Amino acid sequence: MMGKLILVRHGQTKANVAKVLDTAPPGAELTELGHQQAEAYAQTWVGRPPAMLVSSVALRAKQTAGYIERATGVPLVVTEGIQETFAGELEDRDDQDAHRAFTEIFGRWHTGDLAATVPGGDSGHSVLERYVPVLDGLRAQYLGDDTGGDVVVVSHGAAIRLVAAVLAGVDGTFAADNHLDNTHTVELLPLPSGGWACGRWGTILPPFEGKGSDNADNPIS
Repeated sequence: MMGKLILVRHGQTKANVAKVLDTAPPGAELTELGHQQAEAYAQTWVGRPPAMLVSSVALRAKQTAGYIERATGVPLVVTEGIQETFAGELEDRDDQDAHRAFTEIFGRWHTGDLAATVPGGDSGHSVLERYVPVLDGLRAQYLGDDTGGDVVVVSHGAAIRLVAAVLAGVDGTFAADNHLDNTHTVELLPLPSGGWACGRWGTILPPFEGKGSDNADNPIS
């Protein structure tokens, strides 16, 4: 059975609690609860180590992935390109206007407007252009046969949701409206055609159509 690509959102951070738009590395560290979440998630891999373990350069992602590394013995590789969508001029803000502006751009990406850009920050296109090649490389190296090993990528909620939705053709109204909680995952299954299928989105299993709305949620909180 061919392995899966498992995209993991990091554990809870101090910025999450403070509702600060914290997207530029290194970023905030995990809270005590975030460490507990990361350790609990890591225990699910005991006895079935992944073929590869990767994290973004952000501190919260490295801390979360470190628990998986210690639980499984699989060395962690820290990789550029899979960091969070950059909030630009909205970075470090905690006010409702900033969150509303970021969420509005995020929602536009999921309706197909990938050119929409956070002021001074990412567009949907720029996120995909840096993130997808990393996944393509991992797929080519580790998911090209039936050895069954999974690839674990510890990353960030907004980026994971956009990339997964685009790669697997997940309904945009679902992807924009369904939050990914801390240490929850999106699972992508490689298809023989070269594409991907989404096998899990947090606690939700496919099909995903009809399980969203026209209102994007705040992907950073």
